[in-house]
Amino acid sequence: MNRQPSPTAAPQPRPGRAALAAFVGTTIEWYDFYIYGTAAALVFGKVFFSSTMDPGVATLLAFVTFWAGFAARPLGGIVFGHLGDRVGRKTALVITLVMMGLATTGIGLLPGYAQIGVWAPAGLVVLRVLQGIAVGGEWGGAVLIASENAPKHRSILYAAFAQQGSPTGNLLATAAFFALSALPTPSFLMWGWRIPFLLSAVLVIIGMVIRLRLEESADMQRVLARKRTVKLPLRDVVRDHWVVVLLAAGTLPVINVTYFRSTFALSWATKTLGYAQGTFLGILSISLVVQFLMQPVGAWFVSKVDMRRAMCWILIPEIVLMPVMFHALATRSYWVAVAGMCISTIPSAMFYGAVGGVLARVFPANIRYTGLSLAYQLSALVVGGGTPVLAQAILNATGSIVGVAVASGLYAFVSLVCMLVLLNRTGYRADELSTAERSDAAEWGTEGGSAEPAAGGTAQPGEGGALKPAG
Repeated sequence: MNRQPSPTAAPQPRPGRAALAAFVGTTIEWYDFYIYGTAAALVFGKVFFSSTMDPGVATLLAFVTFWAGFAARPLGGIVFGHLGDRVGRKTALVITLVMMGLATTGIGLLPGYAQIGVWAPAGLVVLRVLQGIAVGGEWGGAVLIASENAPKHRSILYAAFAQQGSPTGNLLATAAFFALSALPTPSFLMWGWRIPFLLSAVLVIIGMVIRLRLEESADMQRVLARKRTVKLPLRDVVRDHWVVVLLAAGTLPVINVTYFRSTFALSWATKTLGYAQGTFLGILSISLVVQFLMQPVGAWFVSKVDMRRAMCWILIPEIVLMPVMFHALATRSYWVAVAGMCISTIPSAMFYGAVGGVLARVFPANIRYTGLSLAYQLSALVVGGGTPVLAQAILNATGSIVGVAVASGLYAFVSLVCMLVLLNRTGYRADELSTAERSDAAEWGTEGGSAEPAAGGTAQPGEGGALKPAG
């Protein structure tokens, strides 16, 4: 006998379309974000600061403007998390894309220090802050659009589509500057570096067409239909889930090793080790392809086994491999550098592919956007943007890469400890509902715990919240 759908039943989700839309949108946003990091390493110290300044200090200040975007990301997470939990994920994601496109195009049009003096770095910081606010609201929404439309036993794997936007955007940004590296240096500094920023306007139009056709996530539709939105999601997150937020933020330092590997290493390798700009950008591009390939492998692996065991297998090697990478680069041998960069990329890529879906499980649906975004952006504020600043400061103070190598290994250690504590608290099997998902399922009924029942079964919040076979 067929059951009639209830008036509040969510429309049939389209996980494939949602995952593709998340991938395209995050690719554009991360492209915009990463071209800034590349330009900060190669250009901004020369264009937006006085030519009489010491080059090392100018590079350090350029990295400080890079960090300004990270400082603004928690604000973006709060503002767009509130909007996404109150109105819907789709609305928030459309606004973040427009904001990012306008800020990035503005950087491409901004005059340099020679034209407008101190207003140049001031304008750069303002536009970078707008970029940070936009990306602060983007990541959590994109992960949720993908994961909340997926069957719960596959939510980590579908969330990885949103994560794929990071290496793809980074690869596009690196490729753009690689192509422009053939320009004579005066032409590159005068106008060549602006081209990747101005291309953002075209990419944003493409992204807008896709996002405006996107449907709201299945879980959010249930929240809206049952009138379960809360007035101040941030208040509820801080009051009731602050421990989970701090633990979730503590899992994320390891994803910021990419700024050791790209932003800082690009500056160090070209200015200290003597790598040609095009050569090192090519090495980075190869490592980004490895990252793109390994992220879904990590999501699949974490979905199949005890997540605590999976995270140990992924993160323990990273503690050793990041320091090894710096020593590989220091050999100045092209193939040794390629091997060091690619091998050190594998563990952090596998972790990044899985972590979005893992963290999306630890918050209830009606405050999930705010909780997820706040955790991610707090880590970005404390660790992310400060990574190249920290690395450059250590290098300036010691003249040695050893301290930088040790710091990069510590990132992975902190992430592992916090992840194990978090999983023990919230649930550590992908084929079972987490504690937050069981709470939602208890209120919504057995159909409320997942966007779509597992094949041949229903999501039952019984003992452990496991996805049990029907019958």
